[in-house]
Amino acid sequence: MTGNSCIDVRFFAPPADLAPCFTTFYRLEVNLDEGQQLEDWLQPEWANLRFFASNPPTASFPDGPMVAGARFQATGPSSCPTHFTIGKTRMWGIGLLPLGWARFIGVDASCHANTIVDGEQSPVFDRFNPLCGTLCNSDRSDEDQFAELTEFFRKLSKPHRDSTRIQSIHEALVDPYLMQVEELAARCGLSKRTLERLCARHFGFSPRLLLRRQRLMRTLAAFMLEPEASWSNVIDGHYHDQSHFVREFHAFMRSTPSEYAALPHPVLSAFMVERKRIWGSPVQTLDKPK
Repeated sequence: MTGNSCIDVRFFAPPADLAPCFTTFYRLEVNLDEGQQLEDWLQPEWANLRFFASNPPTASFPDGPMVAGARFQATGPSSCPTHFTIGKTRMWGIGLLPLGWARFIGVDASCHANTIVDGEQSPVFDRFNPLCGTLCNSDRSDEDQFAELTEFFRKLSKPHRDSTRIQSIHEALVDPYLMQVEELAARCGLSKRTLERLCARHFGFSPRLLLRRQRLMRTLAAFMLEPEASWSNVIDGHYHDQSHFVREFHAFMRSTPSEYAALPHPVLSAFMVERKRIWGSPVQTLDKPK
């Protein structure tokens, strides 16, 4: 149970053979009275599959469609916040790392960036519909559901020709000292053109945007984990000055840092604290490739 008494989350480490493809598997329960709802904003992240046993939330991107009432919600990689309202429910979340996107989705990630869909109605994600029978069921134990979803992905898993290059790019991206696209290309032994192509197809964005997103997420995660901290205390050292940070923050989060801090974050704050405690990393984008 997290510090927020209405949020109960358990994290499950993917088995070794699937670990390079996933951030974590997690089971989340929101324990509210009937009719009550929480409001929150997810931060930029990798692609996710979310399955709800009941009372699915409403979720939307700032400039994209809204999904409501879908027991299976799928999102592509994102560079902006996802607004959602959620009531009493039980859900399973599956975070896909870039290699997981390549192996299990296999289409151009840039075409699905900053999108959210009803997974059961999507030709891209409907291959995961059989998981609804397992994960959208509150009568099953966590352990049984985890065992079935890992077996499901094992049956789908197959090698990808870009696996080594995807892992190399991902490993370089999470290095907090690397900030230039030229450095990223050199570290991975790739031409800038090849790097651009691989990042768009498997990561969803250009190398430059991915590096900018990493810088923002380092700052944002540090701020969320320290309730008494000020932005100036946690700002990433790669920002030239405070105004540079504010411009970048607004570009990604569609608000100023102070506006974002004033918003309620009952789900995200509790989730990040527990994820950091159990998993060692508060957010997907800071996870190192396995």
